[in-house]
Order: sequence, then structure tokens, then C-alpha cells
Amino acid sequence: MRPLTEEETKTLFLKLSEYIGKNVERMINRSDERHCFRLMKDRCYYISETQMKAANNISRDNLLHVGTCIGKFTKSGKFRMHITALEYLSQYAKYKVWVKQSSEMSFLYGNHITKSGLARMTENTPQYAGVVVYNMQDIPLGFGVAAQTTEHCQSLEQSGNVVLHQADIGDYLRGLEDEIF
Repeated sequence: MRPLTEEETKTLFLKLSEYIGKNVERMINRSDERHCFRLMKDRCYYISETQMKAANNISRDNLLHVGTCIGKFTKSGKFRMHITALEYLSQYAKYKVWVKQSSEMSFLYGNHITKSGLARMTENTPQYAGVVVYNMQDIPLGFGVAAQTTEHCQSLEQSGNVVLHQADIGDYLRGLEDEIF
């Protein structure tokens, strides 16, 4: 487990800022305790500083995971968010989308959200902004990218894509946990 390099930190913060904007700073300097990001086997973990200090007493060979896996760095240097980051993305989300109950299962099976499945959307959501997807009971289901702006969605046909799927809580059920963990 090691701290992120300057380039890795920049890449991670750019990806996080797509979803939570300037709340990245609030994510690190939390009111309860300071948190940080650590890299272990190309996976980035979000961990409190007290847990990190305790984990330093364990040898690298014996330490499997520590903290919450936010995502992984690809071999090309890009950062890919994992569904395990949903808890923190939903807390600090800048743009949100709510899906109708009829389209909830479709999203959980990995499909994009169409206008017919859209219940509501945060005002002034720009195109290609990162959004967190909720059901009508405000339970976070996953995250994706806004395919259209909020204004354009009003004039969009019913089968037009509104949110492009990236990850959802159905990943656990579909057997993708090998990629996550």
C-alpha cells in the first residue's frame, strides 16, 4: 500500500470531480476524521488515516484489502470507477437522476436509461456530466453519464437515451465482483 503519485492523484481527482464537483475536498477533509487515498495492486482505496496507520503494521503479503475500493487504474493510466464507490458518490453527488420503478430493473441489468424510464433529473445537468442514479425511494442504484442536457431531455423522443450506464448495484449479482475485488 502506497500513496498515489502526483499524476495518479490528478487522474483520480478529475474522475471524481465529474461526479461530485468540488466536493472532493469535503470527501478528504471530513468532519469526523481525515481520509486519504492509497494504491494497492492498481486498486485505489479510500481509507481513514487511523485505519491506514493501523494497516501499516501489517506486512504487504498478508494485507489483502483495506478501506473502500474506489476504482482501479488501467494499464494505460486511466481510472475506472467501481460500484463500491457509490456510497461516497451518492453522498456528494452534484447531478442526480431518478428512474421510474418500471425501468429500475432494466438499469440494474446493465441497460441505459431512456426518457420513458426517467422520473426526474437535477436542473441544469450538462451533457456528459457524471450522474448518480436513484430509484423513487432515494436509494442509489448506480452511476453513469448524462447523454443529454436537462433541457434537451424535455424534447427528446421516448426511446432516446438519457443516461449512459457505467455501473450499478446489479454488478454484484451478475458475477462481476471478480473485476471489482
